[in-house]
Amino acid sequence: MTMIPANKQVNTDVKDKYHQLRVAAYCRVSTEQEEQQNSYQVQIEYYTDLINKNIEWELAGIFADEGISGTQTKKRTEFNRMIRLCKKRKIDLILCKSISRFARNTVDTLEYVRQLKDLGIGVIFEKENINTMTMTSEFMIALYGSFAQAESESISKNVSWGVEKAFREGKVRYNYKMLYGYCKGENGKPEIIPEEAEVVKKIYKMFLDGYSMENIANYLNELNIPTKTGKSEWKKAVIQNILYNEKYVGDAMLQKTYTVDCITHKSVKNNGERAKYLVSGAHEAIIDRDTYNLVQQELARRSSKRRKSEKALTEQGKYSSKFALTELMVCAECGSAYKRVIWNIHGRRVPVWRCINRIDNANRYCKKSPSMHEDKLHRAILTAINEYFDCKDNIKEILKDNVEQALAGVSIKETKAIEHRLREIDEARNDYIYLIASGSTDESTLDDQFQKLYAEEQELNQRLAHIKSQNNVATDKRARINRTLRVIDENNCELLEYNDILIRKLIECVRVINKTEIQIIFKGGIETTAIVEK
Repeated sequence: MTMIPANKQVNTDVKDKYHQLRVAAYCRVSTEQEEQQNSYQVQIEYYTDLINKNIEWELAGIFADEGISGTQTKKRTEFNRMIRLCKKRKIDLILCKSISRFARNTVDTLEYVRQLKDLGIGVIFEKENINTMTMTSEFMIALYGSFAQAESESISKNVSWGVEKAFREGKVRYNYKMLYGYCKGENGKPEIIPEEAEVVKKIYKMFLDGYSMENIANYLNELNIPTKTGKSEWKKAVIQNILYNEKYVGDAMLQKTYTVDCITHKSVKNNGERAKYLVSGAHEAIIDRDTYNLVQQELARRSSKRRKSEKALTEQGKYSSKFALTELMVCAECGSAYKRVIWNIHGRRVPVWRCINRIDNANRYCKKSPSMHEDKLHRAILTAINEYFDCKDNIKEILKDNVEQALAGVSIKETKAIEHRLREIDEARNDYIYLIASGSTDESTLDDQFQKLYAEEQELNQRLAHIKSQNNVATDKRARINRTLRVIDENNCELLEYNDILIRKLIECVRVINKTEIQIIFKGGIETTAIVEK
């Protein structure tokens, strides 16, 4: 028996005795800082020189990713290009400074090492002195790969802690590429772009006037107004983002999203899993606070309108930007919304408004709700509005009195007093804890004081929550009345045609009493009865 010794050549497919190994090198730095850039250039020069000096090696390429994290391979273009060339059998050997430069993800490290090994391609990690083609176990690679991943996880936690600390201190970072209406000013804070700010104001005004987000987007597209990214097409999602964005009122909500882990880099919406931080008055506002609050209420109101999916005794109906009465008109008998339907009378299409409960259940639950012809209904509402405007001076006085009454409920002095007392309680509690920790007194002797402070704190917090709730209601009422006053001032002449937009601005509710009588409740609380023609 004759023993044939093993061929120490790395690539067993090579038949030529004098064949040069096609050697590639992979380099990576994770940031674009100056010292990292120097390391990046040094690695490229080092491997280029090392491979060219070895007569048994042929340079197959230097693959280098700059400023890229090693926890994922998805965005490492040079790494992926190197793997594709390996699969095409254009590389025989890969050099790398360390396992952490190759990948900071244990799963990725083992997966690619196995793929390359199956192709007959070895990877030499210089720092760990490992050649994947000669090793008999993956244990060392898995071990070093775990160390690299753990280091990334530690760095990620430190970065996350630093970011949240900045949030707690109220430091705001702005994404100016997507923030319509603002650009970065000379002082580093947002600066208003006048032309874009006018568009933002128009969007808010149109939304409060009853236009849907699709209507607003179509309107801006017709005017060929460019978006922030320079595109000419506005979409519902863009309008929605502008309406919800608190930055237009000068505030900044921090940590709206957070990264799940450093491996996937997946960012998810923060639904309460992490703390959020609201910075009030962070920059100059485009929209006044009253208008912004009214828009948020309108957004909540429209989203609460459920679509009619099943028959019910009372039906709210859904929001319609086309017909104002779809959400304003209700049945006085059962409380259900009215719906616009088309009747065919002797070949004529006649629009009629009917109670949804009556449509779905006949007269089982709602026995007397009448069907109202649209033209007669519109004329009755027009008459009521014109009478409303005829008495506008008296109505304005009543509304202004309502504003004063609303403001009278706002107790700023009491709120400040409660907040001051809560701070005193907190300081006293800290003093007690210090005394106990220092051994100056026994914990049991301070139990009564702790209990009294706790009871007072609970009572004050409840009172403070009640006052703030009352203040919010008063503030909302004031904003709505002020908006109604502006609408009255803007419309001085007699209304000759029915106008859905004006109806939304002026009317809170239309209740159908019977066939010839409707009750109209104007915004601000003014009520009147209108007669409908027979």
